[in-house]
Amino acid sequence: MHDQCTPFPPFHGRDRLIAAVDHAVQHDDPKQIAETLRAALREAIADSRIQLPACCHRPISDHYARRELYRSPAHGYSIIAMSWAPGQGTPLHDHSGLWCVEGVWLGQLEVTRYRLLEREGDRFRFQQEATLIGDCGSAGSLIPPHEYHTLRNASDTQMAISVHVYQGEMTHSAIFEPEANGWYERRLKEMATDAA
Repeated sequence: MHDQCTPFPPFHGRDRLIAAVDHAVQHDDPKQIAETLRAALREAIADSRIQLPACCHRPISDHYARRELYRSPAHGYSIIAMSWAPGQGTPLHDHSGLWCVEGVWLGQLEVTRYRLLEREGDRFRFQQEATLIGDCGSAGSLIPPHEYHTLRNASDTQMAISVHVYQGEMTHSAIFEPEANGWYERRLKEMATDAA
């Protein structure tokens, strides 16, 4: 992965998307922010005046791509577009305590949530919960402490694109590597972005 490219890639409807996110983050309560942002992302995905930059339609063969579209100097949030080649996905991970709203811009994403049962140092035990399929136009949210999940392109033949609005710049994340009996070992991963 490469360092974040500056300036952010231009795209049609960029100002419309930013205005909608700016409006949503005016609330104080993370649940209200998430609810308003989910609606805003669903509207943005359906709005033909908003078209993601061409780089978002180019997956990367050896990992899902993360491209930063915008970071708000006033509100601190960041908008990341992720491009998923067929079958690409994430390990079990968290969002470092940041809320996040995710919208499926193209294709389908499989989202599996996990519930933390117990922790012993850097070992965590999880229980897998529901697996959902997010279709194009859908949006969901993760609010700590309920932030443990995996994402995967649900298709073995078609790419997928998702847009994620994070409370702040997510520079690192904890990923959890499976051991035995529902236990995982935690390690920190730096979250780089790919060139546009």
